[in-house]
Amino acid sequence: MKHKDRYIYPAVFEVNKNGISVEFPDLPGCLPYGKDTNEAFKNAKEALSLHLYGMEEDGETIPEPTDFRKIKPSTNNSFSTMIEAWMPPFRYRMENQSVKKTLTIPKWLDDVAKENKVNYSGILQDALKDHLGIKENLQK
Repeated sequence: MKHKDRYIYPAVFEVNKNGISVEFPDLPGCLPYGKDTNEAFKNAKEALSLHLYGMEEDGETIPEPTDFRKIKPSTNNSFSTMIEAWMPPFRYRMENQSVKKTLTIPKWLDDVAKENKVNYSGILQDALKDHLGIKENLQK
């Protein structure tokens, strides 16, 4: 399934004494927070990208955003705005992050590897690429 590169969704920011909470009416469960306006906007953008990425990975249907004009803040301490998620760099970052794997080898082999200052991660990556016939970094 082809996904969009750019999503823009309305968000409602609610200012209270502890900071600013954010809600995306079209995306239940996407509820970032910030201590101040700058942090709230930064966290809203990151949370939106992460939420949409998760929906893409899970094969969920991503809803169309509600028309901005239909979003009405519920209190005098709230305001609505549009938040953009530019997905290509976010997807790249998520798909290329390191993941930890546990492996087991004989102690004598570990001893020799330590003596030779072996980089386990590098060797395992090279061996996996060789085993799978991968010549360069792959992306989904």
